[in-house]
Amino acid sequence: MDVAGMDVCVATDNTIKTSKYNVFNFLPMNLFEQFQRLANAYFLVLLILQLIPQISSLAWYTTVIPLIVVLSITAVKDAIDDLADILLLSSSEPYSMTYIETAELDGETNLKVKQAIQVTSEMENDLSLLSAFDGEVRCDAPNNKLGRFTGVLTYKGKNYLLDLDKLLLRGCIIRNTDWCYGLVIYTGPDTKLMQNSGKSSFKRTHIDHLMNVLVVWIFLFLGCMCFILAIGHSIWESKRGYYFQSILPWKDYVSSSFVSAILIFWSYFIILNTMVPISLYVSVEIIRLGNSFYINWDQKMFYAPKNTPAQACTTTLNEELGQVKYLFSDKTGTLTKNIMVFNKCSINGTLYGTVYDRYGQRVEVSEKTEKVNFSYNKLADPKFSFYDKTLVDAVKRRDPCVHLFFRSLALCHTVMAEEKVEGELVYQAQSPDEGALVTAARNFGFVLRSRSPETITVVEMGKTKVYHLLAILDFSNVRKRMSVIVKTPEDRIMLFCKGADTILCQLLLPSCTPLRDVTMEHLDEFASEGLRTLVVAYRELDKSFFHAWYRKHSEVCLSLEDRESKISSVYEEVEKDLTLLGATAIEDKLQDEVPQTIKMLNKAKIRIWVLTGDKQETAVNIAYASNIFEDEMDGLLFVEGKDDETVEKELRSALYKMKPESLLESDPVNRYLATKPKMPVRIPEEEPSGNYGLIINGYSLACALEGNLELELLRAACMCKGVICCRMTPLQKAQVVELVKKYKKVVTLAIGDGANDVGMIKAAHIGVGISGQEGMQAMLNSDFTFSQFCYLQRLLLVHGRWSYNRMCKFLSYFFYKNFAFTLLHFWYSFYNGFSAQDVNETWSLRFPELYEPGQLNLYFNKKEFLKCLVHGIYSSFVLFFIPMGTIFNSVRSDGKEISDYQSFSLIVQTSLLWVVTMQIALETTYWTMINHLFTWGSLGFYFCILFFLYSDDGLCVILPNIFQFLGVTKNTLNVPQLWLSIMLSVLLCVLPAIGYQFLKPLLWPLSVDKVFDTIHGMRHPLTFPVRSKLKITGSRRSAYAFSHKQGFGPLITSGMFMKSKWPKKNSPYRK
Repeated sequence: MDVAGMDVCVATDNTIKTSKYNVFNFLPMNLFEQFQRLANAYFLVLLILQLIPQISSLAWYTTVIPLIVVLSITAVKDAIDDLADILLLSSSEPYSMTYIETAELDGETNLKVKQAIQVTSEMENDLSLLSAFDGEVRCDAPNNKLGRFTGVLTYKGKNYLLDLDKLLLRGCIIRNTDWCYGLVIYTGPDTKLMQNSGKSSFKRTHIDHLMNVLVVWIFLFLGCMCFILAIGHSIWESKRGYYFQSILPWKDYVSSSFVSAILIFWSYFIILNTMVPISLYVSVEIIRLGNSFYINWDQKMFYAPKNTPAQACTTTLNEELGQVKYLFSDKTGTLTKNIMVFNKCSINGTLYGTVYDRYGQRVEVSEKTEKVNFSYNKLADPKFSFYDKTLVDAVKRRDPCVHLFFRSLALCHTVMAEEKVEGELVYQAQSPDEGALVTAARNFGFVLRSRSPETITVVEMGKTKVYHLLAILDFSNVRKRMSVIVKTPEDRIMLFCKGADTILCQLLLPSCTPLRDVTMEHLDEFASEGLRTLVVAYRELDKSFFHAWYRKHSEVCLSLEDRESKISSVYEEVEKDLTLLGATAIEDKLQDEVPQTIKMLNKAKIRIWVLTGDKQETAVNIAYASNIFEDEMDGLLFVEGKDDETVEKELRSALYKMKPESLLESDPVNRYLATKPKMPVRIPEEEPSGNYGLIINGYSLACALEGNLELELLRAACMCKGVICCRMTPLQKAQVVELVKKYKKVVTLAIGDGANDVGMIKAAHIGVGISGQEGMQAMLNSDFTFSQFCYLQRLLLVHGRWSYNRMCKFLSYFFYKNFAFTLLHFWYSFYNGFSAQDVNETWSLRFPELYEPGQLNLYFNKKEFLKCLVHGIYSSFVLFFIPMGTIFNSVRSDGKEISDYQSFSLIVQTSLLWVVTMQIALETTYWTMINHLFTWGSLGFYFCILFFLYSDDGLCVILPNIFQFLGVTKNTLNVPQLWLSIMLSVLLCVLPAIGYQFLKPLLWPLSVDKVFDTIHGMRHPLTFPVRSKLKITGSRRSAYAFSHKQGFGPLITSGMFMKSKWPKKNSPYRK
């Protein structure tokens, strides 16, 4: 095979790899990732120092055993966390057609058609001919363009053009085809699917990054303390240490006080290592694991119809769920069910589909609403549901406008019918919308039975009629309509047209103005309910006019230059002076509670962007229906340019509309960017002058990303309430996520259900997979999975917020506790000669504003860390000098001195445990029996251990060389100075913390404090109001039921697809 002009192309292996680890690379890769945590590297250095006997005052196993445990636990946890493109040659279907589903590529579940070229289709399934096939293919080099493939097949001395319609991509599913044969073009990582797959990366939370920075700070602080203590030791040795040489002689390798000071520096470095204890990471991993179990066990995120629970596939990202600022969502299968339903219609000024009771009151459709009985139609689809009986009555009384309307729907399309079993019809539609319309016509008595290249057979009210297909004027994104021209059994030539109302209303006869106005009112009502609309019209053509037009059309089709624009012009000559029939409304059903979920996320100040491969009109309509866009918005901004210059102009226009000063050099953001020439920079948040939405298509997005316009794009998008990116490739989805990550210091989350979403799921800080109808690829590459989009609000607002709060409280307390404990050694050095809850889930969902502190990272940051440091220094000062003051020159009742080293150590230790226990009690916001057991039980357990270790019959007797404080517990606990020290230490350490917590919301309140005040002012939790059916007011008709790609028009009119079944007929209108 020759690729892109190269004489030789070595095919790569067809194996693909989506996992991060394998048997051989797991250990080195996992250790490399774990030692990216500076604390782990710090403990490795500490272990090496402990192996040096001249400076080590602690046994080496005190570090190596905990380090091995930490690395092993994390490694086990990480281990748990973690086809070919072919040229179609022939198939079993007529003329080598093959039906495929591309849900894993573009998210669409409707069937598409591929067709082999004629010269290869003749081989059929003859293995002798296929094995002897010696054609040569010259084609594009491997690339990620799903919508493009060009090549040339050289076979038997002739060249045949190849395009995407002849290529079966890896990831597509073959449907309704018994067999097919093909030639492998791209294999393994060269396939378009794998070219669009993102790279697996090691995801780490913002708190992990912050902890790395804090470890550096602590390391420097530790170094300063060790340096101070080493200087103190040197001074002490030179001034007073000489007098202790007889009882503390220098080692042979110590020649001076300077050498002794250097060794003491490293000794203190080891002794004070508890300032960053190895238990920190063990505790963090245990907390994350527990939070993951809470997600897995949440019954409110269990989807009973599929028996699917929510699942945390990783345990390292839980607290990140409480900090999400940007949410990137797929549309089809994620926000919607991907089920198209014929909902309502307007025919000749009469609205059908609304249900009324016997009193004339409008009734909301529910499961209890009685359905229309279609038993009169033996070919009706049993799965079709409709509730307005008046439309069936109109059909039965043979209303001419109603019959003509459904006849139009049964004829104006590119749907192909298949009937392998008598009476069981299967429709293959390029668009699910078209399938819904043809199915509706079928149930109301106008059944598409079959079609050939020249005829369409329709069963109308039980009678079979054959219409001669004269021309198909297929859909395009520019025309936004499609038409068919047929010859009726009555020898009339009719044109039927359907399309966007903004286009068709300009093509109507002036006499249709009154009917158009009424239909427009109905369209407004359809649009207000989030339905996808289109207008249906017709025209009867004069035979002489049609003959002349058809000759012109045939000539234009043979044109080699500017063919598309010429054909479009010819189409416009016949698609005019139309008579309005009515309009249709199709519902792309949203998943349950999607609008309510997005409303809650908006309240939590989470920005929502929809990244979809679907067409613009459909995506915008779903955005309105799901509350991403609102009618009260100040406007929608469109970026639709096809070149860099146009896209730049549209983006600058959008920026000017939202923030006029954003284009001036004096703008603060522009000044900031001018002073930051090095990339990457962080774009600050900007406030627009209104409430806007942005819509951009994939082509324009490519221009922006490749044309140095990414900053303008990002600034415009981030100022909008919602963003819709449509007709995107999987790679572009990932690029948009990476763009936000690059310039915004925020946490991103991507959610999708198909293989086309894997790229953005991998690119985002957090990836969420929905188990839908598009395979398992999204779930397998996600960090969290569940079955319904609505579970996202609970994942973020409840579990995410709780996980973030728990982690921040733990880290603040942990650092405070260790500073207080470690600095006691620092103060002691001056006396020993320098020898070494919150609210519950109901309130969390009731007030999404409580989510904001996580987005702003208010609960644990560098400032909060410094507060912990200051608090720890103060507490260590109190915990050392209060016990010293209480026992200094003190004696027991029997006259014995109690200011000995052992008693003092026990008093300080006991005071420390009481203080940190009271501190954690203050931080606890929700008490349970488990809290009480572990909080107060730990103190009781401490005293039990003391007696066990240091009593007359304890471990002191068994291991006297290790446990040397014999009898100190009994002797010290009887001393009143101990309890005085504990009381004073607890009061002096805890009272400032209580005062700060009391004064902080009064003097320096946060927005979340006001929410807490509101909650505390309510006596009972509020229940959620009963949800009613979403209604969107206003005028908007942005969507129409068409695929964003061409239909089967060229295929049908070519006569290729039914050649083996239908004899070729001579048409008077074909040449």
